[in-house]
Amino acid sequence: MMISFQDFQKMELRVGKIEAAERVSGADKLLKLTVDIGGEKRTLAAGVAVAYSPEELTGKSVVVVTNLEPATIRGIRSEGMLLAGWLKGDESTISLVTLDRELPSGAAVS
Repeated sequence: MMISFQDFQKMELRVGKIEAAERVSGADKLLKLTVDIGGEKRTLAAGVAVAYSPEELTGKSVVVVTNLEPATIRGIRSEGMLLAGWLKGDESTISLVTLDRELPSGAAVS
């Protein structure tokens, strides 16, 4: 499905720093994250536990979609989405979109 450039521009991408990460009981793939996106803390539910431990993620700067409608996943109100790549069919290859230079939390990404 193709989307227009105008629709793409509606997406708000920001740098987020993961301040805390924890496993979700009964969900092998899910981590509950606390992410600072520039003075605002958000909770995200991310299906990245196959590839990342909570300890690996804490302190990492990532790219977050910040203007998605919140969704409840396994009882967690998720207020954004991490950007990541992976090989289809192999979730162990998940690789988060990160920064090659340091930018402050909340910085715009385009």
